[in-house]
Amino acid sequence: MMTKIRPLGNRILVRRSKAQASKGGILLPDSAQEKPKEGEVVEVGPGKRNENGQLESMNIKKGDRVLFSSYGGTEVKMSSNNDNEELLILSEDDVLGIVG
Repeated sequence: MMTKIRPLGNRILVRRSKAQASKGGILLPDSAQEKPKEGEVVEVGPGKRNENGQLESMNIKKGDRVLFSSYGGTEVKMSSNNDNEELLILSEDDVLGIVG
């Protein structure tokens, strides 16, 4: 069974990029690596309401590659079939830029 997460407000769900090997070709264990600060947007919330109650549209869309701060967001685990995937829920404000 696949668990589906739908972000609320101006939040997005991001799948982090995979960690790369070092320049010398050495692959460090996960515990010693710095987590990537780039990822792909999996889901996007509807947006945030302004003072007048109108819904402000999101600048980020599903499929965008984004850069975000190291300590931004909340990590969540999503189980699908036999795999546990770690995703990140971020506010649109935590995104530093769109790659590409």
